[in-house]
Amino acid sequence: MIELKVQAIETYLRRVYGDDARLLAAGDIGSLDAQGMKGFGYGKPLLVHFETGGEVREAVFSVMKGDKYGHQFYWDRAAILMFQYETSARMARHVHPLGLGYVDGSDALIPMKDPKEFFIVNEKLQGHDYFLDLERIRAHGLLDRDLETAREFARWLAGVHAEKLDDPPLYSRRIRNLLGASECILGLVDEAFPRDYAFFGGDRFRALEKRLIDWRWKLKAYAHRLSAVHGDFHPWNVLVTDDGDFSVLDRSRGEWGEPGGDLASMAVNYLLWSLYDHEKLAGPFRELYTAYFGEYLERTGDTEVLEVLAPFCVFRGLVIASPEWYPDHPDPVRRRLFNFVSNVLEDEVFDWEHVNRYLE
Repeated sequence: MIELKVQAIETYLRRVYGDDARLLAAGDIGSLDAQGMKGFGYGKPLLVHFETGGEVREAVFSVMKGDKYGHQFYWDRAAILMFQYETSARMARHVHPLGLGYVDGSDALIPMKDPKEFFIVNEKLQGHDYFLDLERIRAHGLLDRDLETAREFARWLAGVHAEKLDDPPLYSRRIRNLLGASECILGLVDEAFPRDYAFFGGDRFRALEKRLIDWRWKLKAYAHRLSAVHGDFHPWNVLVTDDGDFSVLDRSRGEWGEPGGDLASMAVNYLLWSLYDHEKLAGPFRELYTAYFGEYLERTGDTEVLEVLAPFCVFRGLVIASPEWYPDHPDPVRRRLFNFVSNVLEDEVFDWEHVNRYLE
């Protein structure tokens, strides 16, 4: 809950306009009745009169109220306020923004001045990218620790996914985003493949999209599955040390989602590496896939995940089939990936033990 006092408003004004800034009055829009401003921050604008440089001025303070329409988290709301700050003054007759800021953990108002871009600073972790292990395995075969690493991935995911959240609108949002977000399925269809692509033309993409609508409606019944997730668990986002420990990078697409998304992401990459040397999932990568998938199901007991997995396999399959992201695939590899993307949607339950039939 946000609870702001008069002092917080006055402190903000001084940070922005200088030490001579002075709050004169604050109240609801249309009224300057003084108030303590308790509850400010839930979508109710606050009219402020203040003096700076000998001039009396007016401003309206407001924040967005969280809702189920894609504004559940403060970063959702921040994106909209940033857009308004950046663009409003460029429209004729539109109200001009006077400031942009955030409310910190102590309910202080912190201004941001002329933001252009944002950055993040992370700690430096030890280890090497897991995809390098997959390259080594392809060239030289499995080491004893490789299967255990795959099982440890599954155990870690099982622990992450054990945290549940009862929020059906958020689960619906995640499924909606899986299909429609610019960095997910429809975004990939539009941007990650050439027009009239020889391997998968427009008719096949349209058929794929129509089939995915059926799956969207099916998954509406699975909102009870909403769980903590990583969101982008693949070999380029995992660092592995020589003693078998690992760390993960780049949590994406929200804190909560469908566990099947994480499970599919790594599993589909085992399939990719195998296709470079076989026409199917075989050899050391089948062993890794089986160790990973089997360990996850044993640890979680979540066989229901097989009922929802197909659209997540499509998403990851489109990523690794894209000539933009993976330009060097041999033609047979790319064809089998597209077969996988098309065929996997035709089973109501993902047949993880016989995955090769989706490649035909």
